[in-house]
Amino acid sequence: MTAPQWTAQQALESVFGYSQFRGQQADIIDHIVAGGDALVLMPTGGGKSLCYQIPALVRPGVAIVVSPLIALMADQVAALQQLGVAAAYLNSTLDFDDQVAIERDLVSNALDIVYIAPERLLQPRTLELIQRCDIALFAIDEAHCVSQWGHDFRPEYRQLALLAQQFQDIPRVALTATADLPTRDEIVERLALEQAGHYLHSFDRPNIQYRVAEHGNAKQQLADFIDREHAGQAGIVYCLSRRKVEETAEWLSNAGYTALAYHAGLSPAMRAHNQSRFLREEGVIICATVAFGMGIDKPDVRFVAHVDLPASMEAYYQETGRAGRDGAPATAWMLYGLGDAVQRRRMIEQGNAPEERKRVERGKLDAMLAYCELATCRRANLLDYFGEQYPEPCGNCDTCLNPPETYDATRYARMALSAIYRTGQRFGTGYIVDHLRGAHGDRARDLGHDTLSTAGIGTDLAAKQWRSIVRQLVALGYVRVEQAYGGLQLAKGCRELLRGERVLELRADRRSQKARRSAKKELPPIEIEDEPLWEALRALRLELAREQDVPPYVIFHDATLRAMLAARPNDVDELAAIPGIGAKKRQAYGQAFIDAIAQHS
Repeated sequence: MTAPQWTAQQALESVFGYSQFRGQQADIIDHIVAGGDALVLMPTGGGKSLCYQIPALVRPGVAIVVSPLIALMADQVAALQQLGVAAAYLNSTLDFDDQVAIERDLVSNALDIVYIAPERLLQPRTLELIQRCDIALFAIDEAHCVSQWGHDFRPEYRQLALLAQQFQDIPRVALTATADLPTRDEIVERLALEQAGHYLHSFDRPNIQYRVAEHGNAKQQLADFIDREHAGQAGIVYCLSRRKVEETAEWLSNAGYTALAYHAGLSPAMRAHNQSRFLREEGVIICATVAFGMGIDKPDVRFVAHVDLPASMEAYYQETGRAGRDGAPATAWMLYGLGDAVQRRRMIEQGNAPEERKRVERGKLDAMLAYCELATCRRANLLDYFGEQYPEPCGNCDTCLNPPETYDATRYARMALSAIYRTGQRFGTGYIVDHLRGAHGDRARDLGHDTLSTAGIGTDLAAKQWRSIVRQLVALGYVRVEQAYGGLQLAKGCRELLRGERVLELRADRRSQKARRSAKKELPPIEIEDEPLWEALRALRLELAREQDVPPYVIFHDATLRAMLAARPNDVDELAAIPGIGAKKRQAYGQAFIDAIAQHS
């Protein structure tokens, strides 16, 4: 485009097809256009990209976007090109001739936006090239990667402070969807943003329903969840290991789902192929490790499922944030059991990180465990972790929709703690539960544990109830798990409880069969008589996407098709009133969609 001198409002309307900015977007954009630096924390789907894309069109010169996502740059650039923006990327996937052509366009100011990975940007040749260009701004996306305590640490990000030294008069904006207070401080320090404006959008994603279920038969639980609530819809399933990713994808495929694996052990070609199918086809489920997802722009991911415990609240928030980017209802569903906590703690202790980092990781895991065992609003707890207060129960998480019963568990907790102590603090959950219920085997008799005062004192509770109590004692910090062999040990905080100086309320064991109320629908249902036109619009979008070799959402989001369905425009000019249809897209696709609507009127 090599844009004319737009105002920000003109660029929003003409290029992106929206009439109003959301939240703090207008303030952020005005600040950057005026030459100011900025730190922007905004949830996934909140519109971070516009905060640098519109200033790139308003300010003279080219915007350099630093992104860690080589695998997704092509799709991001394709989406901008569909809008008529002169965008390109420089990375290792280009052949020599294409690289030379883009560098030539860069120097001649023929481009509005160029995406570059941090490793390439920091090469002396690239820095020398950029010195010869008219630069509008630097945007540092996924800025949490700068923090050594963050969940996606990239060492190269820490060298980006040189941009402040070598390009002192060029505005820099750091953007991320998730960063707790220590991570924010480190972003400011490492990127020399002490004078930057800070823009903290609410972390709340009200369209996402948060739910946690107890681990049982994980694969069957996952299938039941998808069948019941998200049949035929796109989703992401996160697993801890590569092996579990492949097993889960294979199991879902054999059960009739379109499910693909994604992890770092696959070849680059296979990863790219599976990612492309997920982005470009309807209803694909991707089973992945955390290697997948950062920067994914697919708006219609209807669920994110964790069949293993995430490492931290930051990772959980980032990963669940890939659901419902279009604002329509979505689900963040997680399975959790004590085994997850044991495995995660073992990974921390057996890792090669220095003790200071292990201490931080233990704290993050403790916060994650406490979230899983909540009896109060999950959304309020999640937002509180990021320093944001949520004044009342949200009404859209499992603990709000189906409030868990709580009970005075002081007596039972003291039994469990006493049993752990008297058996030597070296046995796992199963052994302690059997001991409390009097189910002694030969080993217990050989050790004399069947004669202890705690032997058989808990026969009034089922084994499942005792496991729930132990799991919550671990999550609340009264019991810790020895890492080498998984033995339960008393933690410092248990002393007052054992002495009877503290009352402990625990949540009653979850009933997996209890019905779950679904999220409030923010979009009207598609009526039966409208289904033929709805399917026709989706089919046309898919056909155009295949012709352009882009994901369908790059043509139009579902929300835009819904608006067409409701408005039934009669000519191309009326499409200007449909959110998400800018001038370039009206010109390129407008008549085709008007014809499809006319055929079904």
